[in-house]
Amino acid sequence: MYKSIIASALTLAALSGCAYNVENPVDHVTYRNEPLVDQIKDGMTKQRAIELGGPASSEHTLSGNRGTCNDYVLNREGKQQPYYVAFDVNDRVMSKGFMSCAEHEQNVREKSRM
Repeated sequence: MYKSIIASALTLAALSGCAYNVENPVDHVTYRNEPLVDQIKDGMTKQRAIELGGPASSEHTLSGNRGTCNDYVLNREGKQQPYYVAFDVNDRVMSKGFMSCAEHEQNVREKSRM
């Protein structure tokens, strides 16, 4: 009994450390065939990412002059889902995910406080 409680507590503690970047797995399954989700990889050039994903809805400069971030809106079956692609100062993909650039920036700030 105690072993299962301890195991559960450790699992919860480990997962809470990753909570700043939690993505809904349903979103990944729903949009997995979209070029932004399927084909854009870390390290890819910004030019190639835009060729694959198309023009962004908006582009933002990341805090601390770390690069830029493109906001996209994925659409499927009437549902809209934000998606971001962040580029470093060398215009290479450094991260991407199912949230807006603003949410990504907030997560980065929260992570840096930890």
